[in-house]
Amino acid sequence: MHGFLHRHPARVPRLARVLPVLVRFSRGLADHGELKAALIRATLGGVRREVLEAWTAQFVPRLLARGLRADARSEIARYRAGGAHLVLLSASVDLYVPAIGRALGFDEVLCTEVRWDGTRLDGTLASPNRRGAEKARLLAELRRRHPGLAVVAYADAASDLAHLALADRGVLVNGTPATRRAARGLGLECVRWR
Repeated sequence: MHGFLHRHPARVPRLARVLPVLVRFSRGLADHGELKAALIRATLGGVRREVLEAWTAQFVPRLLARGLRADARSEIARYRAGGAHLVLLSASVDLYVPAIGRALGFDEVLCTEVRWDGTRLDGTLASPNRRGAEKARLLAELRRRHPGLAVVAYADAASDLAHLALADRGVLVNGTPATRRAARGLGLECVRWR
């Protein structure tokens, strides 16, 4: 969103609309999904689909060129070469995550969905926020849809530990010291990627 706002500075004052939800979030009265929806509505609400698709077409290649670790590329290529069914499961939104999945050759993408009002972005969430317990639920559903397949899951946040623990092999990548301790307590592997 930062890059979109940089190119559309007239939308920056709309960030003030997020403050009430941010205050509620800081007090534990709003969850991550509410905060995410408020931020999306404030920054991107009302933008036409074709404008956002054009932005995604610019954003995703730059993100993958600068923001994807070489070790991640290696792991994806290794699993793809081995014939694995690759699923990208992300709490981020479907404005750009499916494009990332396509660019990296994933077979399936599950991410937080946003609502549209015709051809304009509404910005509220059309699905649960794909984070924490919701990721664990989706992983269990993937197991039901693909019985017998080994599940290897990679993640980088404390909120991901529950779904990592459900995998046949759960791997915490570049976690904080506290998250690494918690992951090891659950029998999860911890790695550093560059």
